[in-house]
Amino acid sequence: MKSQEIRQALHSGKRVFGTLVVSESPLWPRAIATTGLDFVFIDTEHTALTTSQVAAMCQSYRGLDLPPIVRIPSPDATMAAKMLDIGACGVIAPYVETPEQASALVGAVRFRPLKGKRLQSRLAGELVEPELEKYLEQRNDPNILVLNIESVPAMEALDEILSVKGVDSVLIGPHDLSCSLGIPEQYEQPEFIKACEKIFQTARKHGVGAGIHFMGNVEQQVRFVESGANMLIHSADIVLTAKHLKQDLAVIRDTLGETRPDGQGEVDAI
Repeated sequence: MKSQEIRQALHSGKRVFGTLVVSESPLWPRAIATTGLDFVFIDTEHTALTTSQVAAMCQSYRGLDLPPIVRIPSPDATMAAKMLDIGACGVIAPYVETPEQASALVGAVRFRPLKGKRLQSRLAGELVEPELEKYLEQRNDPNILVLNIESVPAMEALDEILSVKGVDSVLIGPHDLSCSLGIPEQYEQPEFIKACEKIFQTARKHGVGAGIHFMGNVEQQVRFVESGANMLIHSADIVLTAKHLKQDLAVIRDTLGETRPDGQGEVDAI
């Protein structure tokens, strides 16, 4: 999928699928590209990836027509623009709770390279010169903007946040949302499920994508999609590798009659 196709899919309700990638190995992109994903999600909020590493990853995935969407460390417009400059096809901004934050991010993603008073005027609805308006649209049309909705205040302000034009999708951060609800990591709780469904419904009402990144079982991920999500980020490369390696080694040891070692716990969520 091209990034423009992902944008169109998010707004139309068509489903798109990705996974979190934290490995910067140059061999990883070709392997990931064979899996049938629509995009990859590169996280710089919870990882030690450097800007140079992220740039190289973005260029590799773009070369394989697998759009990289990068989560920035905070809802910072300057950082959003920087990620686009180094090769990201889109950005995910964490913990957005206000329409003002959404507007600043729209400015960085939809109206690069405008800054300062000119940008503020454009965000206020004042059109610029026709030639410049056309340039901004053509340059920035492929860019994808996703807002992490992961707190009760964000849920309460979601209608206002999504009234800001230029947002392509919301994305639930389940861990942070469950903590904000006071039920940490209790993803089967009716309160958590109801909150997710409310976010999905509000997003679709505004004509933007409804997404979630989930590390848990695939059955629950299917239920999220059936209840309204059309952007699913499934697990992460490090989690999937550990999970399947653990399963394979268990089969080998069981077949050989060997005792499994202790300490085979789950990989922490990112």
